[in-house]
Amino acid sequence: MHYAGSVNPLQWEPDIPRLRSPVMICAFRGWNDAAAAASTALETLASGLDAATIATVDPEEFYDFQVNRPMITLTDDDVRDIEWPQTELIAALAPDAPRDLLLLDGTEPNLRWRTFTETLVGAARQLGVERVVTIGSLVAEVAHTLPVPITALASDPELIADLDLRRSAYEGPTGVIGVVHDACRRAGLPSASLWAAVPHYIAAVPNPKAALALLSRLEAIAGVTVDTSELEDECREYDEHVGRAISANSEIGEMVERIEAEQTEQIGETLEIPTADALASEFQRFLRDQRE
Repeated sequence: MHYAGSVNPLQWEPDIPRLRSPVMICAFRGWNDAAAAASTALETLASGLDAATIATVDPEEFYDFQVNRPMITLTDDDVRDIEWPQTELIAALAPDAPRDLLLLDGTEPNLRWRTFTETLVGAARQLGVERVVTIGSLVAEVAHTLPVPITALASDPELIADLDLRRSAYEGPTGVIGVVHDACRRAGLPSASLWAAVPHYIAAVPNPKAALALLSRLEAIAGVTVDTSELEDECREYDEHVGRAISANSEIGEMVERIEAEQTEQIGETLEIPTADALASEFQRFLRDQRE
């Protein structure tokens, strides 16, 4: 495998557990993670299983630190420490399930996407991963009061038939998730993608309902169940807080009622991933917000 630098950017821990028929679950913070739904779902998986980091990606080759700036933190001894943008491979053991999970938790890189994704797919192959599933969330015109729409996509015909997925017909701008799936295809590794739609009018607020919906759909694909009671409590609090905020603004309340009516008419139809124009517009909005 070719790497941009002279050293393999994947740094392994000394003790790596043997994974049973693992499924790799990937979530990237940033544009692919509206309302932190995907990253929250991944964190819930890690906290509900016997999870430990087994490898990290050296950020030096893949991140523009003027865009993804490192953070200074203070340790318990008041020592200033720098936390760099990081991508971790996490082994999550599920002894009560027929398989284990390999979790990929990271921030969408700025540079060398092909090298980055080839490195991760190579690691998946090395660990015996049988299937890759990416999870993400996008802003859409949906109501917070209705069930979260989940779009489940794949390109592999066998995977589509076995898991009741849809074939992606999307054309347009893509993020690192699209490049991950291309690397999987070239490596002969079946892959699928789950996207949750989050309301555009509260996209800046973490959305536990979207995270819970991703986990529910993921359970059928990965065959692993975790305790989501804490996330369910957060969903109830989320509904209460958002409900109070919207009831105090009649203009937003009217908009939500309109979206509810339109979305209810579409019940039974699968929500499509946004068009290329809509996706490009959302990407530009994300970059603008980052600059601000």
